[in-house]
Amino acid sequence: MRYKKILVVDDSATSRMIVRRCLEMAGYSDAMFLEASDGALALDLLETNPVDLIVTDLKMPRMDGRTLVKKLQSNPATSDIPVLVVSSVAGCAEEHGVYGSNVVTAVQKPLSPAKLMHALEE
Repeated sequence: MRYKKILVVDDSATSRMIVRRCLEMAGYSDAMFLEASDGALALDLLETNPVDLIVTDLKMPRMDGRTLVKKLQSNPATSDIPVLVVSSVAGCAEEHGVYGSNVVTAVQKPLSPAKLMHALEE
């Protein structure tokens, strides 16, 4: 699937930039990117900006990635948006209980375009 509008959620501006660059290098250079520094801001953004993919970190202040995924899954308007979890925590998705119907996969940091491309092809 070609994602045209991607939301990147991470409390680190540098990490958001790395995710964006890796996605661009993985073939998504024509995508529109939105960014949020935590889950609460991501949910606010989604109210007026529908997206095709969400890439989120797990550890963030205010609202972490786990809570964000649960809120996305419980809302009919967002439950079908695919989510790619990116984290420095080994076994990140399994250990934090974020796998669900909309979580497509998890990728461990450090990121590379090849890792992201492989994850999105699964």
